[in-house]
Amino acid sequence: MPEPSTRLKGSDPFQRVALLAAVFCLLLAAPAAAVPPQPIPEGPAAGSLSVFSGHPAAQHPVAVPDPPRHPFMAPNGRSNLHVDGYQSDVHQGPGPLGKGMERRSTFLEGVCASVTFDSRGRIETVCVGVEGPKLLLLDPRTLETLAALPLPPRQPGGGNLFTDFAGGGYFYLDNRDRAVIPTTLRHVYVVGQTGSGFTIERDYDLSTVVLPGDKIISALPDWSGRLWFASTNGVVGTVDPKTGAVRSRPLGEKIANSFAVEDTGAVYIVSDAALYRLTAGAGGVPVTVWRKPYANSGVQKPGQSSAGSGTTPTLMGAGLVAITDNADPMNVLVYRRGSGALICRQPVFAKGASATDQSLIGTGRSLVVENNYGYSGPPATQGGKTTSPGLERVDLDAGGGCHTAWRSAERAPSVVPKLSARNGLVYTYTKDPQPSNADAWYLTALDFASGRTVYKRLGGEGLGFNNNYAPVTLGPDGTAYVGTLGGLVALRDKTPPPGAQPSAGRKTAKLRRIRLHVRRQGRKRVRVWLMGAGTRQVRRVDFMRGKKRLARDRRRPFVRTVRVGPKRVRLKARIVLKDGRKVVRTKRVRRARLTPSAETA
Repeated sequence: MPEPSTRLKGSDPFQRVALLAAVFCLLLAAPAAAVPPQPIPEGPAAGSLSVFSGHPAAQHPVAVPDPPRHPFMAPNGRSNLHVDGYQSDVHQGPGPLGKGMERRSTFLEGVCASVTFDSRGRIETVCVGVEGPKLLLLDPRTLETLAALPLPPRQPGGGNLFTDFAGGGYFYLDNRDRAVIPTTLRHVYVVGQTGSGFTIERDYDLSTVVLPGDKIISALPDWSGRLWFASTNGVVGTVDPKTGAVRSRPLGEKIANSFAVEDTGAVYIVSDAALYRLTAGAGGVPVTVWRKPYANSGVQKPGQSSAGSGTTPTLMGAGLVAITDNADPMNVLVYRRGSGALICRQPVFAKGASATDQSLIGTGRSLVVENNYGYSGPPATQGGKTTSPGLERVDLDAGGGCHTAWRSAERAPSVVPKLSARNGLVYTYTKDPQPSNADAWYLTALDFASGRTVYKRLGGEGLGFNNNYAPVTLGPDGTAYVGTLGGLVALRDKTPPPGAQPSAGRKTAKLRRIRLHVRRQGRKRVRVWLMGAGTRQVRRVDFMRGKKRLARDRRRPFVRTVRVGPKRVRLKARIVLKDGRKVVRTKRVRRARLTPSAETA
């Protein structure tokens, strides 16, 4: 069901968004039960806006190599803001096709930028607001808050609220469903899930190397499990996850974005002056393999959070890494990862109106870059105002060099766009000038092949729907999520697109309907079987007694007869689901009667 519309009267949009803040704080303080979502309030012009334009899309898959699965991160598409360790911004699965689209939103008093998904398909996100960040666990369908953990608050002198991404804006979900979060106290928390909430399992103190006045911008593991971090003042380092030992070195250059990690163990970091390839040397001390300066006007253009590249490095294709520089107009740059040799420099957008603060979408031979010029903060897009256009696709040439393949005139003030390889669509979040001065924000789908706009679906009207540098994130079930100043918006097709996985809510309900049954057949044999609607999700089941496997079944109805003897025993079904998750069901078998009649446990 789509959400009911919530519109607040009044001329001050900041006051409208603030009205529900106190209510949500009280809800978070409530007992550990699911908190129903309160929709993000919309402005008074919402009812006059077009909800949908364009036409539903057909799937035109794009062949994009999926980066290697990182052994210490959640699966690709579920682990971090930029999709995977290579920071490709490509989802292999589908997003919405524009068919009977529905919208939900939840008011969370802060921007929920990094949206990740645990092994049960639930959303785990950090939302950063005025008072500070908080870690939330959300139902992906209803957006109910299932658990919450307040993180250390903003520190005095913490910088511009709308461009300060340190202290939780970047985090990742590891291979054990744990959130690894840099905090405002210059620590890194490893936060695990409990039955009803969160618990801090590890606390790595980096304050001896990240000094007062500095902040941790991002942390990611390399392929050996060593934790890397980067600070805004240019300190890079590693943490031994077992001992907590910290090794670091200063680059002497500002860092404003996250970084990429390669399966070779290399790490790629861009500062406000150069692109680096680093590896861990003796004892984990970062070592520079190469450093490549780029052109920089020295100006923090409107649309950037710093006077530098603005991009997180994107690993793409056969051994390539891509960023933008800060020239005027700016250029897309592509280097060879091994040598650092520059193979592509392509100017994009107009002189005097080109800037980005977003990672590039990277496929095998193509990149998509977005223009954020003009976005100096929320006031830049209030009262019907917007930013400079557009988006461009840059293709690598077979003989070297590169060229612009298409240009789109869409205006995306500050979103991290994403490509669905399954759909062949680029998803962005746009704001057009409105004759009524309304502040309408749209999820916009572009054809990756041509750059043409396929459709637009209204995300919402007003300040609360401004994404302020947060990305579009495609969920496993084909939903598009956008973090906004008001919280989180979900936009989905009425029927999930082909290739989408069942939603977590439905799967969890079915899992509760997988039951193990047993029935004695004589003194020494027991018939065991699974029942319930959830058995449709089962790939295989092992029927166990202790650590001994008695039988395995790969086909419904998952029934076997096993030998157990006449004594009372406990049998176990170890179940592997089609999506890779594992569940266990147990049942006690009573002692056999002296008569040969059957007995049901």
